[in-house]
Amino acid sequence: MKSAAVVNYAPEKGSVEIREIDMPEIGDEDVLLEVANVGVCGSDLHQWTADHSWPVNYPVVLGHEFGGHIAATGSLVKGWKEGDRVVSETAAVIDVNNPMSRRGMYNLDPTRKGFGYGVNGAMTRFVRVPARCLHHIPDQLAFEQACLTEPCCVAFNAVVENSRIKPGDRVIVLGPGTIGILCAAVARLCGAEVAVVGLEADRHRLNIAKEYGCEVIVGDATAWALQRDGLGADCIIDAAGTSITLKIAMQLVRPAGHITKVGWGPQPLGFSIDPLVQKNVTLQGSFSHNWPVWERVIALLASGQLNVKPIIGGVWPVTEWHEAFEKMHKGEVVKSVLKPVS
Repeated sequence: MKSAAVVNYAPEKGSVEIREIDMPEIGDEDVLLEVANVGVCGSDLHQWTADHSWPVNYPVVLGHEFGGHIAATGSLVKGWKEGDRVVSETAAVIDVNNPMSRRGMYNLDPTRKGFGYGVNGAMTRFVRVPARCLHHIPDQLAFEQACLTEPCCVAFNAVVENSRIKPGDRVIVLGPGTIGILCAAVARLCGAEVAVVGLEADRHRLNIAKEYGCEVIVGDATAWALQRDGLGADCIIDAAGTSITLKIAMQLVRPAGHITKVGWGPQPLGFSIDPLVQKNVTLQGSFSHNWPVWERVIALLASGQLNVKPIIGGVWPVTEWHEAFEKMHKGEVVKSVLKPVS
């Protein structure tokens, strides 16, 4: 059986197209997952526009935000059966003996390979998934929302695990993309006062941030940062896809404050980071997520405490991937979701 797939086939800009691919073969410890929905990530867009900064195993099927039903199980798989409703983590290949993996931080295993760049992803009907990546999702959580568990986990890891935000903190999020808005939503759940900062072109996405109870700012956020006591915000979450925003973060953060960088910015800095020293600021990177983060996020989604419906701008068949990508790339929607073609 062949299925339509969104394939990134070369490193040159625009090298993405629909191809017919065979159903994958699974190993003893894998499941064959029939994809219900798959989210379009900013990293998918970056591979499409060829401005990414990570190695890609071309040709590769895009897509790492996905959920669906188990269609078949490998001979050694236990605890899972055909028909189970699941979502999948992104760490498709890990070294279980790597020191980071043995600590439960397999997301930081240097040999890790993810769906959509290291191995074939889920922008197609069937995907091979190691059973260790799976999480059950409850019946009341629709796949259109469940497929966004992964970006919610990125946000949870950045805000809760790596930023340690407390009730009453003043938090500024730079960049109103999917991750930025979800970081803001999670920070609000933590009891923080949150402002989301963007450009004039981001008006639509900033309006979505308002639905999560956030202040929205176009341009300079200095006045909001200094509003409480003139010293700056407790935490800046840099979720923009550019390097220059780190300079803005250093300006807005208070002494002994915290900057968490979750957005990729491949450009050279071109400015001094001495303010980190002068202000005694903590600069924290945040990458991916692990099993306990997924379990907590699924609980938040299932209970309705974290609602992803406001960020979903539409659902397109995978054959209409180009329109879905374009709408995200132009900022017309926060998040596009694809549905495989049967």
